[in-house]
Amino acid sequence: MKNASTTVAKLVEVALRRWSMIEAGDRILLGASGGKDSTTLALDLAAKRRWWPVSFELAALHVATDVGTRPELGPIRKLHEDAGIEWIELEVPVIGRLKAGEKMNCYWCSTQRRTELIRHALANGYNKIALGHHLDDIVETLVMNMLHKAEISTMPPVVRYVKYPLSVIRPLALVEERQIVACALERGFGAFTCTCGYDGASRRREVRAKLAALTEGSSKLKRNLFDSMSKVNVEYLTGPVPPEGEAGV
Repeated sequence: MKNASTTVAKLVEVALRRWSMIEAGDRILLGASGGKDSTTLALDLAAKRRWWPVSFELAALHVATDVGTRPELGPIRKLHEDAGIEWIELEVPVIGRLKAGEKMNCYWCSTQRRTELIRHALANGYNKIALGHHLDDIVETLVMNMLHKAEISTMPPVVRYVKYPLSVIRPLALVEERQIVACALERGFGAFTCTCGYDGASRRREVRAKLAALTEGSSKLKRNLFDSMSKVNVEYLTGPVPPEGEAGV
């Protein structure tokens, strides 16, 4: 794919403007996994910082854990630093925090890493956390929650915490994973794949396969699923489930 970086940059700009993700004086903390998604986001926001209508600050926090094999982050850290993004690393014993009898899983790991992002942001004056979730992640979460939680919900492009003076933004919300892969190849950095041993047990991989079969790889169909979340026809949805014994006859 030619000019993949340009395509990603345009889609990120649309998302930033559509959901008013960046405001004057924002101090944004990037959740940096070291993989293709967060690195693509970091380099794109760093480039936009030079011409965006309002000024904002950027820093990247990598939460290193005791799960699986650690990636070689030297080249990725240098990419961030060359782009003018401060790189911060934090050690977190994810397995070490498990209580007796509890088993390790993907949800626990992600929750612990998210908690540390929030703690670091609050302690150091950041008001926004930027995460590298893309359109495929959001649509997969939608389908996964419908199938396994019996609810219509997903990861919104913007989340404003009630308990904290923080917001979470997802500037890659309109970017497909294939476009990020092309961008990463074009810019010369590879993708880091989780090797922790728990990812394979996640329902997300199962739902990803089902979604691929459903859409047959069609970008239009995936984007239709994404857009459907903001075009809810409540007239053709069921209302609340009545209490037991009060169902109509």
